[in-house]
Amino acid sequence: QVQLVESGGGSVQAGGSLRLSCAASGGTVSRISMGWFRQAPGKDREFVAAISWSTTTTLYTDSVKGRFTISRDNAKNTLYLQMNSLKPEDTAVYSCAMHRYAFNLPGRTPNDYGVWGQGTQVTVSS
Repeated sequence: QVQLVESGGGSVQAGGSLRLSCAASGGTVSRISMGWFRQAPGKDREFVAAISWSTTTTLYTDSVKGRFTISRDNAKNTLYLQMNSLKPEDTAVYSCAMHRYAFNLPGRTPNDYGVWGQGTQVTVSS
């Protein structure tokens, strides 16, 4: 059973940067699309970014395009999210997720994903 553990969250001022990591254990994710979601207090879980197993397809929500970059290192079984030019509205718990099926293209909805990490807090102050 694959387990996902996020790291790299923290508190930064607006305009700052953070790099989130999501380490997978208990199995390989090299053939499975992965995604990042976030949830702010009192709000629904929101799609942030996703990447195909081959890295040829990446998806972003409009609000992070040009600021966030999703990547993966299949040799290390690790997913990343580089976040630049952070804004207070980016404040949320960020979770990584593994697609339900191998070789599928990444999706934007939580139901596409079957394994989730516990999340890491990102707080951006103005």
